Parts: sequence; C-alpha cells; structure tokens
Amino acid sequence: MTQRQDDTKKENVTAAGTPPLCTCIQDPFAGLPPELRPKPQPKKSGLRQATCPGCGMKYWTNRPTDLCIECEKKGLGSPESAPGG
Repeated sequence: MTQRQDDTKKENVTAAGTPPLCTCIQDPFAGLPPELRPKPQPKKSGLRQATCPGCGMKYWTNRPTDLCIECEKKGLGSPESAPGG
C-alpha cells in the first residue's frame, strides 16, 4: 500500500475507529436556516387537557366534550348540555 492510500484511509476514520457519519444522516435539515426547519411535534399530538364539569377531574382527551367517561356513564352532564338549560 502506498503512503497516499494509507493517508486516505486514516482520513475516513474518526478517533473512535468508526467511519464518520454523513451530516445528512445526523441532521437532514442542517443546511436550512432555523426558521425553515420543521418544528418538533408535541408528544401528545391531538390531545388537549380538559377538566370534567361533572367531577372536576383533570385529564387529557381528544374528544370534543369535556365530560369524562365516568360522568358520561353515570348520566351526568354539563349545564350547557342539559335540555332546556
């Protein structure tokens, strides 16, 4: 092996002895300015925090009503959903 070939092999290996990762693998948006990079998705995507008007329990839901399942089973309703209210 020639000296040049040996130098080339050394350049392609990091200090840990592994080949370097391409920046596109580490951060595919590295070339974009910060304002154009995609925002991280919230972990509870689609969920919102609600307080049940029947029992006061605070919970996360994706349903349009704030009434929890237990109060809904018991037939309790919020004042807005009461007939004639």
